[in-house]
Amino acid sequence: MIILAFLILGIAMGIRAAKRRNGTRLDMAQYAAGYGIAFIILGGLITILLERLVT
Repeated sequence: MIILAFLILGIAMGIRAAKRRNGTRLDMAQYAAGYGIAFIILGGLITILLERLVT
């Protein structure tokens, strides 16, 4: 669940960053994909850390 939440957050932040830079729809898609991938990795690391701390 953490990974999915981070994916949605990353996509939203990517679209917002592209809009702020007056990007086209393709720019928004590219930023959303890049931020989404980065946030999935971050969410995965956080999930692993939480699992190791709890058990």
